[in-house]
Amino acid sequence: MDLLNLFLAHIKLSMNDMVELSGIPKTSVHRMIGSLEEMGFVKKDNDGQYSLGLLFLQFGNLVAERLDIRHIAISVMEKLRDDIGEAVHLALRDGQESIYIEKLDTNHPVRLFTKIGRKAPLYAGASSRTILAFMPEHERDAYLDEIELKPIGSGTIMDKEELRASLELSRRTGYSFSRSELENYTAELSAPIFDHTGQIIAALSIAGLEVQFGEEKMADLIYKVKTAAHEISQKLGFIETA
Repeated sequence: MDLLNLFLAHIKLSMNDMVELSGIPKTSVHRMIGSLEEMGFVKKDNDGQYSLGLLFLQFGNLVAERLDIRHIAISVMEKLRDDIGEAVHLALRDGQESIYIEKLDTNHPVRLFTKIGRKAPLYAGASSRTILAFMPEHERDAYLDEIELKPIGSGTIMDKEELRASLELSRRTGYSFSRSELENYTAELSAPIFDHTGQIIAALSIAGLEVQFGEEKMADLIYKVKTAAHEISQKLGFIETA
C-alpha cells in the first residue's frame, strides 16, 4: 500500500523514484513491485516507468456500480421511512462485515445513534445477517467455519448452531429480525436486495427502539420492508423466478 499510495500523486514512477519517495530498501521495492505487476495492479512501459494497471479501473467501476444503489434506493427508503416512522438503513457487505452506506433518520425525540460508514460483523444485527444468509453457500460456510462469535449487545447470538438456524429461517422467510444484538434495547428488521443476476447486493432495514417492534406490528412491518426491498431489487433489474 505504501507503494501504491505513491501513485495517488504521480502518474508514472521509476524504481528509483519509488525507493526515494517511500524510503523502502531497493531490494524490497523490486520484489513488491514485481508482485504488484504480476497481479495487474501496476504496469511497466518500455522506458521502465510504472503506472497503475487497468485492474484498478475494474475495481473502480465495481465500487461505482455498487454505490449507485444509494441513488436508486433513496426514494423507496424515503417512502418507507415516512410510512412507518422508523429509521431506514441501507447496508452492503464489506469483507467479513456489513457497512451502512445510507441512513434516513426519523423525527422521534429518542433515536438510534447510527451513522453512514458504521460497520458490524456479518453475524450480528438483522442487516448483517440478511447479507450473510443470502451469500453464496460456499462463502457462507467458509465464514461460519472461521469466525469467532463475540458479544456486542445483550442479544448477540453466541452459538453457531443457533446462528445457522437463524440464517436458514431468514432464507426461508425472506427477512431477518434482531433484538439488542448491536445495541441494547434496540431492534432491526431487514430484507435482502438482489441485483440483475439474482445475487444479494445489499440489505434494507428499519431500526428503532425495541418497544416499537411489538408483536401486533410485526406482520405489517415485515410486509412493508420486504416490499420496499423487492421494489429496489426490481429497479436493479432483478426478476424473480418461480
